[in-house]
Amino acid sequence: MYRKFMEQLLSWEQNKTKEPLLITGARQVGKTWIIKEFCKEAYSDYAYINFEEREDFASAFEGSLTPKDILRTLGILLDRKISETTAIFFDEIQLCERAITSLKYFCEAEENYRVICAGSLLGVKLKRFEGSFPVGKVIIKHMYPLDFEEFLIATGDEDLKNMIYEHYLSLAPLPNGIHSKAINKYHDYLFVGGMPKIVETYALTKDVMNVPSEMFENLRTAYLADMSKHVKNAPESLKISEVYNSIPRQLANENPKFKYKEVKNNANKRDYLSAIDWLDAAGMVIKIDNVEMIASPLKGYENTDSFKLYISDPGLLSNLCHLRMSDIISSEHNIYKGSVIENYVISQFTVSGKSFYYFKPSENMEIDVVLDEDDGIIPCEIKSGRHKRSKSLNNYIEKYNPVRAYRLSELNFGQAQNLISIPLYAAFCI
Repeated sequence: MYRKFMEQLLSWEQNKTKEPLLITGARQVGKTWIIKEFCKEAYSDYAYINFEEREDFASAFEGSLTPKDILRTLGILLDRKISETTAIFFDEIQLCERAITSLKYFCEAEENYRVICAGSLLGVKLKRFEGSFPVGKVIIKHMYPLDFEEFLIATGDEDLKNMIYEHYLSLAPLPNGIHSKAINKYHDYLFVGGMPKIVETYALTKDVMNVPSEMFENLRTAYLADMSKHVKNAPESLKISEVYNSIPRQLANENPKFKYKEVKNNANKRDYLSAIDWLDAAGMVIKIDNVEMIASPLKGYENTDSFKLYISDPGLLSNLCHLRMSDIISSEHNIYKGSVIENYVISQFTVSGKSFYYFKPSENMEIDVVLDEDDGIIPCEIKSGRHKRSKSLNNYIEKYNPVRAYRLSELNFGQAQNLISIPLYAAFCI
């Protein structure tokens, strides 16, 4: 299964970067699989150390944290020779804090050790690290579910993906038949999402009806199991679940700004901020802040107390909302359809590594996304259907005169002055 993340791994290796690589991301986004594939491709020899499968691996870090001593002990435990040229993959490293501390010494050693680490809740562990964290001695990268581009490749539609990108560059409309097919594939992605095992199941028949809902439910059960193992206490686990389960109805509100009282009556920031941080660090949600002024850099004007929360994967959100495929493709209003579409666009921009916010200067105006690009601040409006009227975006264009503005909808490619129409299926191109 093609993953764009492989390019980041190859870049790290080609540059011979001495800092070990720490890869965070939600459970089952494919971290272990892609690192193993990378190690097979890039190295003649690698050692796989999984701290969850074998608790005795942690004993290699109880004494000296000198890399040679650690590798010697691990070699004995694995009944094999681990040399200075052996690549090391520490999986589920969040279970061994001393192993994370040791990365400092791997980085500072004369030898250029090739060390890669991953873990389902590694992001949470890094935020709550109690020991000596190797600041400046590691490189942290985040891995996400498959975006729509990867989804098309995984399902055998690479030619369609290429044509979409070509027409994005020219802004010439796609032929009607191709446009309709791309819309249908995009609808399937809203339902299936980008979790690799679920995409793999869909790809066998390309029929969403053959993707059992139990796959989504099992994934959420695994998330809950992670919570119970890696939180301070049962009340914290409950708060995390309450925040997560509140997201669909919060996004369905006319103003989807996150409200603590929507989680529980009389709730406040003090009660639930740590739960939000946990979900964000675990890669289970995407947090987008409001920006209070349109000026560069946008980062200087963000309001971290005014934000929206999205689910990390569109398929998980559709399942949480109990949406049927008929609800997704219907042109009629649905309480959750608009939020699923907005969540989809946010997830595509997040995977691309873009810097973006939302902008709501008043009750009568809201821009879904403002992108902080090299050539200026670019507003984006996300439409849930084929309705073109857009008062907020038009007012924004009139006031700020951006170099361009995007309207994402189910309409074909097109352009009128600096307003560019982008089909929702082409969000990955932006």
